[in-house]
Amino acid sequence: MDANAKNSNISFKCGYITILGRANVGKSTLLNYLLGQKISITSRKPQTTRCRVLGIKTDIKSQAIYVDTPGIQNEYDSPVHKLMAKEAVNSIEQVDIVLFMIEAMKWSNTDEDILRLIKKSGLPAVVVINKTDKVKMRSELLPFIKKLSTILDKIDIVPVSAKTGNNIKSLEQIVLSFLPIGPPQYSDKDITDRSKMFFAGEFLREKLISRLGDELPYTIAVTIEEFTEEAEIFFIKAIVWVEEKNQRNIVVGKNGKILKLAGAAARKDLECLFDKKVFLSTWVKVKKNWSQSDQILKQIGFTDIRV
Repeated sequence: MDANAKNSNISFKCGYITILGRANVGKSTLLNYLLGQKISITSRKPQTTRCRVLGIKTDIKSQAIYVDTPGIQNEYDSPVHKLMAKEAVNSIEQVDIVLFMIEAMKWSNTDEDILRLIKKSGLPAVVVINKTDKVKMRSELLPFIKKLSTILDKIDIVPVSAKTGNNIKSLEQIVLSFLPIGPPQYSDKDITDRSKMFFAGEFLREKLISRLGDELPYTIAVTIEEFTEEAEIFFIKAIVWVEEKNQRNIVVGKNGKILKLAGAAARKDLECLFDKKVFLSTWVKVKKNWSQSDQILKQIGFTDIRV
């Protein structure tokens, strides 16, 4: 069904849903599962998501526009972390519902801060308890939910597993109940508002993070210097930015192994997303304190760099 047909449906629903929570609770994993396609990068490292990403899911009755956000934390030790915090906080502006995501069996001071932020906004909210697949006994989860319900004061609670998909359908039904009646904001062919160039940089950064351990995932950035689409192939030139010369050697790896493996893995994901062959070439460059560069910050996705 096209957008014009939906416009004639007076019961069609459309709205924005922000996914909010502290770092590493599974927000991006949830978004990818909801869409049935990977658009948001994931890793075991906290603060992998740096910028807001819209994920758009359209069916015959509704269009749900999900906003994936960087994880909220209490301390910010760099300009990038401050920008990430601003991205997350700003994500509750002009949305219709907040999905407040927490981890099963865990409630922290940061969660308390996020709850206060949501209550201050006055927006309807649903608390999504993720990673329930990691709870060995259901009898352990029920007391946690009961205790949480006294803290949340009538806010709906939905336990899920974004990894396995358990109870995601129930969550979607609750989201649908909160969405306002209105026409779609995007074509039913759109799955995100981000460009192909943006995903090229993000997917390469994800693969580097997964191979760098805890050494320097937060001191790298990826920008796309060339992006050309031809009939059967994309030609992409990516620059990986680091802050020190010794970091360049770590990213490249012995005989270029790390960079080659990361590039090959990113290429496969991009070919799946674009449904077209990809030729990806990568270089590593050193720029002292790249996070202070307005140009690089804009290229990696921050449209408002004021902090």
